[in-house]
Amino acid sequence: MSVSIAFQTDKPLSAYGPLAAAAEEGGFDGVSVFNDMLYQPAWLPLLEIARATNRVRIGPAAVNPFTCHPINIAANIALIDEASQGRAYLGFARGAWLDFVGLEPQRPVLALREAMLAVRYLLLRSTEPLVGEIFPLAGGDALRWDAIRPDIPFLLGSWGPRMIRTGLDLVDEIKLGGTANPAVGSWFRSQVGDAPVKLVAGAVTVVDEDGAAARARARREVALYLPVVAELGPGLGIDPELLAALRAATARYDFEAAARLISNDLLRLIAFAGTPTDVADQALDLFAAGVDRVEFGTPHGLTEKTGVRLLGERVLPALRHR
Repeated sequence: MSVSIAFQTDKPLSAYGPLAAAAEEGGFDGVSVFNDMLYQPAWLPLLEIARATNRVRIGPAAVNPFTCHPINIAANIALIDEASQGRAYLGFARGAWLDFVGLEPQRPVLALREAMLAVRYLLLRSTEPLVGEIFPLAGGDALRWDAIRPDIPFLLGSWGPRMIRTGLDLVDEIKLGGTANPAVGSWFRSQVGDAPVKLVAGAVTVVDEDGAAARARARREVALYLPVVAELGPGLGIDPELLAALRAATARYDFEAAARLISNDLLRLIAFAGTPTDVADQALDLFAAGVDRVEFGTPHGLTEKTGVRLLGERVLPALRHR
């Protein structure tokens, strides 16, 4: 049973080290950093986190090869792995909101597989050519310094059945983002069969002694991505008219209106929200359903500092005790 925490890259650079150190002291197994469009790139926050921690596994969840070429992905993760003394992992994803910069990836399943292969070749410092339609390597040269660990573990963030099956032989973990739905356990195993890949489930997290206030904050946070994940995986059973109303509200950036459309039952499937006991119960349901790692996502609490503290002091002990 592994539990990690993930931070959004919307903070002063000086904030990441103390937050990660508090998470490590609180007992988390890993610290992830999002790499979402229009936020800070994950690499410098990860460097601060590497310097401030000694034990936790760290990495970006996740980078895409369309805004950051595999050569840059390989170089950056090698440096993060060196700074953390071999504690890094590398998350890949197709990426969302790419249309903001006019990107419409062609053949994204093939592109992501080729990107992962290219990064692995580069970390291995292979000078052999790598044949590819989208991300080929000509060979004859390699990274011009030694990466301390060429076998850095890979994670794939995806809900797409084709994408998942295409990456099974290249990754150690697959993350289903935006979900706290126990039904993902059986759905995931139906996609991967007996492949020895681990399942990670992560979602917006808001924990507070005032459960109602935590759920109200969580509704506003999930309104942004709910239209993206509403019909993924095992599905949430959202009424089509409700989904249309949610999409209309988020399209005009009226997240307050979208939040009012999200019931408690729906919220429980897409976010960890409520008192420490509520959140611990949700995580336990996921572990019982076959999830290998739960990742508590931003903003963690009514304030991030309070949320990180409550997760470490109240939620993690409850998980490990039960």
